[in-house]
Amino acid sequence: MNRILTKRTLTQNVKLFEVEAPLIARKAKPGHFVILRFHEKGERIPITLAGSGPKRGTITIVFAEVGKSSTQLGNLEEGDEILNLLGPLGNPFPLDNYGTILCIGGGVFIGALIYHMKALKEAGNKIVAVLGSRGKKHLFFVEEAKEVADELYVTTDDGSAGLEGLVFLEDLLKERSFDHVFTIGPTSLQKEVSEMTRPHGIRTTVNLFPIMVDGMGMCGACRVTVGGETKFACVDGPDFDGHEVDFDELISRMRVYNPQEKIAMILYQRVV
Repeated sequence: MNRILTKRTLTQNVKLFEVEAPLIARKAKPGHFVILRFHEKGERIPITLAGSGPKRGTITIVFAEVGKSSTQLGNLEEGDEILNLLGPLGNPFPLDNYGTILCIGGGVFIGALIYHMKALKEAGNKIVAVLGSRGKKHLFFVEEAKEVADELYVTTDDGSAGLEGLVFLEDLLKERSFDHVFTIGPTSLQKEVSEMTRPHGIRTTVNLFPIMVDGMGMCGACRVTVGGETKFACVDGPDFDGHEVDFDELISRMRVYNPQEKIAMILYQRVV
C-alpha cells in the first residue's frame, strides 16, 4: 500500500508522484488533501490532491522541495512506499455549473488547479485560466491547461514567459464578466486576487493551507479568521470566501516557524 508507481520531475524542485492508494482514490475529489508521513520520525506533510484515478486505485500529488521534509520526500523513488497516508481530508470544492469561471493558480499548486479545472469543465463551465510562476523555468502543465481551458493566460513574475505579473488582471476584470473566481496558490497570490475581485463583487473562492498537524480539527493549528470567526482549514475548508479571509493574520501565522525550518534544512544539507 501507498507505493509510488510514478515519479516525474516537473521543474528543478517540483515533483509529481502517482501513489497506489485505492481507498483514498475511491472517494477523492478536487479540493481534498492528504497528510503523509514517509518514515517513523518524519513530519506530517499536508498536500492538496492533484488528481485521482478510482479505477486504477491511485492518487496524484504535486509538491515542491522547499525544506528538509519535502526534500526527503522528493528523494523517494518509484517502488518506494510511503509509511502513512491519510485522506481524503477537508471538504471537496463546491462544484457547480456557475457559468464563466476565472481560475488562477500559481507555483506548485498548478497541479491542483488543473484537477479543479477538469471537474469544473465537466460540470459545464467555461474556463478562463491563468497560470503563474516566478519564471519560465518554474512553469509546468501549460499544455495540460490548454486542453482544459477555453482561454489561457500565462504570467511570470520576471516576464520571462507570457505576461509579466498580475497587473493585466485589473483590465481583464473590468472588460469581462465572470460568474465566479477560483484561486489556489501562494497565500500572497490568493490575497492579491481577492483584493482585485472585491471591487467588482465577484464571488472568489480561495484554497487555504495554513500550518496543519492532525488534519481532523483537533489540534487547532490550522485556525484562520474568516468573516470575523475562527475556522479550521482542515474541517471547515480548505475552500473559503476570499473576501472574508483575514490574510494578514494568516500570513503572519504561516511564518512562525520559518527560522526553525531554515535551521533544519541547513543541518540536513551538512549531513548529506
